[in-house]
Amino acid sequence: MYKITLIPGDGVGPEITEATKRVLEATGVSFEWDVQNAGEEVYKQEGSPLPDRVLDSIRKNKIALKGPITTPVGSGFRSVNVLLRQSLDLFCCLRPCKTYAGAKSRYENIDLVIVRENTEDLYAGIEYQKGSEGAKSIIEFIQNTTGKRVRQDSGISIKPISVYATERIVRYAFEYARKNKRRKVTAVHKANIMKYSDGLFLEVARTVANNYPDIEFEDKIIDNMCMQLVQKPEFYDILVLPNLYGDVVSDIAAGLIGGLGLAPGANIGDEFAVFEATHGSAPKYKGLNKINPMAMILSGIMMLRHLGEKEAAERLDKSISSVIKEGKSVTYDMKPTPDDPSAATTSEVADAIISKII
Repeated sequence: MYKITLIPGDGVGPEITEATKRVLEATGVSFEWDVQNAGEEVYKQEGSPLPDRVLDSIRKNKIALKGPITTPVGSGFRSVNVLLRQSLDLFCCLRPCKTYAGAKSRYENIDLVIVRENTEDLYAGIEYQKGSEGAKSIIEFIQNTTGKRVRQDSGISIKPISVYATERIVRYAFEYARKNKRRKVTAVHKANIMKYSDGLFLEVARTVANNYPDIEFEDKIIDNMCMQLVQKPEFYDILVLPNLYGDVVSDIAAGLIGGLGLAPGANIGDEFAVFEATHGSAPKYKGLNKINPMAMILSGIMMLRHLGEKEAAERLDKSISSVIKEGKSVTYDMKPTPDDPSAATTSEVADAIISKII
């Protein structure tokens, strides 16, 4: 029996979490769920969206399955996802994007894996508010050391990229490629402009690549990479990126396969792993039982593989493939039109997948 920290999340989180929980249990793998609430309501009640008890549970169980959690825009608490990654050193955000026959997409046979560095870059959380003493000090420092003027009414975000973190994430990408018999790793950057941050990322990536002569390596500038993905995604296999670019490219890749409703994800470190859908909490749909649970169920498949339950993972993947191809028991976002009256509910999708697990 596997003891797993289960974080239902906000908005539609509890609904898709329950659907995922039922589907995973239907594989015959035995779980004990350690339910830990986090997010907006917990913030109101306990003063923190991510209380220590949640982190303690993950540290004890090593693995968590997490529903989406709302992040306030422009004010309020910082992202729970960022805090989780930093607190548990979940340095890799792993997001596979694969087409399923029957899903609405302009593309066929997409099979991309996004390997995103999770702890540094502009998402490191090192920021200074406009007009703060910190911002003033940095603006003055820049003026004194470079002669360049930054406007006094600027907010400041710092972009650290280190040899250590880059080496770790690029090595993870190559090891993943070897383990899963993938053919190529592409490092994505903007080293032509940011020579000391992205330039370092590229330099380290090239050095690490030398240790993996059996796997093809190349690099692409981020803006060109976005165009390439839209024009000829079949040319790419594994993409390894700094934090911000990884976030953006993950959504592009999700768009190639039919949307975020089919995009699973995991945040993985040396000790701990948190599996979650890549989409947000969609609070306006809370309680309506209509959101697609497949992204979180696919994240559950990633969790099964991480646990070594490969046979159960393959059976579940085949059952999802069958439901999608059949096109009957899918939610509104996977129907020909969003107002299709035959659209299945969240729980009906779970029922359909369970009925096909052999």
